[in-house]
Amino acid sequence: MGFFSLFGKKDVKSDIEKKVPYSISSSFNPYRLRANSRGAASMAIQIKNLTSEPVMASLVLEVPERLSFDETGISRQKEVRLGMLGPNEERESLVDVFGSVSTDAGEYTIGITAFVHYRDYAHVLNAAKKRTVLQVV
Repeated sequence: MGFFSLFGKKDVKSDIEKKVPYSISSSFNPYRLRANSRGAASMAIQIKNLTSEPVMASLVLEVPERLSFDETGISRQKEVRLGMLGPNEERESLVDVFGSVSTDAGEYTIGITAFVHYRDYAHVLNAAKKRTVLQVV
């Protein structure tokens, strides 16, 4: 029993830590990239807060070596700060994924990690992970 429980204040932190905080879904437009050519696919990421409390949310996206988040081919990781999400609130974020002349045909796995923060973006309370596949033909 915590000190604040004497005053009727509930511990929101423990509720958020125990449950899966988000529902994550993603889609690509166009559905696939062309192999060995420069091009981009727009990845739409929908995130829904499954908790009963408002939370501060962010996404960290990671792509494999042959893909990137910029035209130069350097950026392999991207952070997207979504701000506060209310209970059952859903938000969508669009991110471009670029291929290059060295991108061979195949399936490329992209990692999506959604974080629950408290106080600021440096403090993490919980996270949910998902992997999605981008086809290159």
